[in-house]
Amino acid sequence: MVSDVNDNERLLHRIRQCTHCEASLPLQPKPVLRASSDARILVIGQAPGIRVHRSGIPWHDPSGERLRDWLGVDDSTFYDEKTFAIMPMGFCYPGKGKSGDLPPRTECAPLWHPALLDSMPNIQLTLLIGQFAQNYYLKDKQPLTQRVKSFETYLPDYFVLPHPSPRNNLWLARHPWFESHVIPHLKNRISRLLAF
Repeated sequence: MVSDVNDNERLLHRIRQCTHCEASLPLQPKPVLRASSDARILVIGQAPGIRVHRSGIPWHDPSGERLRDWLGVDDSTFYDEKTFAIMPMGFCYPGKGKSGDLPPRTECAPLWHPALLDSMPNIQLTLLIGQFAQNYYLKDKQPLTQRVKSFETYLPDYFVLPHPSPRNNLWLARHPWFESHVIPHLKNRISRLLAF
């Protein structure tokens, strides 16, 4: 067990020192993630925004507040590394695009995800948040809305979600079934995992 913890810490140290795509980033690399060999729930989102880049705390922004509300957990539960691991598709802030942040850098997932997943043997549920995570881990070519509508198809391993960004308010307004049907299932599943 001590070896697993030390291996995990060494891996996290290596990732946090990563400069693989430094030349393509608008700011200095600052990989933002959390992982523990004890974690039971894995959150895979897009990439840190500028607020998260500055704080170094994943999901420490309005998107994170909405995500925690969807999950039915408070900050202390969400940031307990023995419960939640946070592994974005891109670990560093990718920069600003025309309508929001640029997509996550494509180098991170193939470079680091396999080793991180191997270091977390106790994951019981992976939340795939947004199209980038879903397109990488799911091979069904479905659009995001269809995936979220048929979320039970991906259980028990994955729970698919739209990104909780305020930029998705229109999507949420157009799809009220998400909050009335999907979120209660999500909260129930998270609650059961936290009970053990």
